[in-house]
Amino acid sequence: MLFEPLSLPCGVVLNNRIAKSAMSDSLGDGTGHPTTEQFRLYRRWAEGGVALSIIGEVQGDPGFAEKPGNLVLNQAADLDRFKELARHGAGGGAQLWLQLGHAGALAYEPTSTPKGPSALDLPGLRCEKMERDEIERLPEGFAATARMAQQAGFGGVQVHAAHGFLLSQFLSPLFNQRRDDFGGPIENRMRPLIDTIGAIRAAVGPGFPIGVKLNSSDQLEGGFSESDALKVVSALEMSSVDLIDISGGTYFPGAKSASDGAGRGPYFLEFAKHARTLTTKPLMLTGGFKTRAQAENAIAYGSIDVVGLARALVLEPSLPELWRADQLAKPAFPRFSETPEGGITAWYTMRIADLAEDHSTPDFRDVFAAIKAYGARDQHRTEIWLSHFS
Repeated sequence: MLFEPLSLPCGVVLNNRIAKSAMSDSLGDGTGHPTTEQFRLYRRWAEGGVALSIIGEVQGDPGFAEKPGNLVLNQAADLDRFKELARHGAGGGAQLWLQLGHAGALAYEPTSTPKGPSALDLPGLRCEKMERDEIERLPEGFAATARMAQQAGFGGVQVHAAHGFLLSQFLSPLFNQRRDDFGGPIENRMRPLIDTIGAIRAAVGPGFPIGVKLNSSDQLEGGFSESDALKVVSALEMSSVDLIDISGGTYFPGAKSASDGAGRGPYFLEFAKHARTLTTKPLMLTGGFKTRAQAENAIAYGSIDVVGLARALVLEPSLPELWRADQLAKPAFPRFSETPEGGITAWYTMRIADLAEDHSTPDFRDVFAAIKAYGARDQHRTEIWLSHFS
């Protein structure tokens, strides 16, 4: 069933059930524009057999980027360069979508003044409070970026409402301590997300796919809970969303990684089973898929409709075609003797850079070397970003 097509509610058909989940590849040129390396990277994943690739963290507002390697798609962008990226990533019938992001309280401090639903002053997290008029402008801002994505030839968009970024911050009582009608009960906290989906649909029309990435929980006491997440799923059933991508975890200080305590298999499968009873929308699950058998079973049991792969496709970009040919049931995952904070993320991000350079073997076997290279690249792009967007 992994290789059966899937029709989305808007009428677009995915040619199989395997998606490259959004990851922050940080390969933008520092001015918010795509690079030759990104053209090569997304072409490689398309040729490897995915039905869908999602480009992580594409910003409409450069003031709230997650990293200085993010793409920025707004009226000041060179649309032709985005059109070229869309063309490269759509080979072999693959879909290439943009994940629409706004980091909010987690915006990259060297290039931003972080703002979130509430003002916070915590170790590792400081931000200002968004004013009401700023919140009310958010849906149209996302919609404008989605409209430009459509004009550039991308196949669809995914609204990022997970992992502690802005729309996820509104959902979480840890970030969102407001006392107005954007805070308090989950029905209020989900308003920015639901309004954003409505604004995007009005901007792009009925036939353009809209996805949502949603946490099953942020895995923190007092945070966004599974019961709240299921209420959001129920609300999304009444929306014009075409694909709900389930994930988990947050970058709020003290949060566990998504894999902590999740077992050896797909991380959020039990939540997906509950969500399945509340919605007819196609469900995608991202997190912890390491083998073909895990992917096949999740689809065959009807819990989900699309398998989201991230690190597995960084290790082997042709994994879908290999699975189709009954080869490489499980890619070789690296084992790290030490895992300093941020080290595994840095290792995989630099491995993505290897793929983009068409290197077949990762150069960054050492986690500490990856951290150093990752930091140096961010510093270089920060200088470009500040010069360009000032």
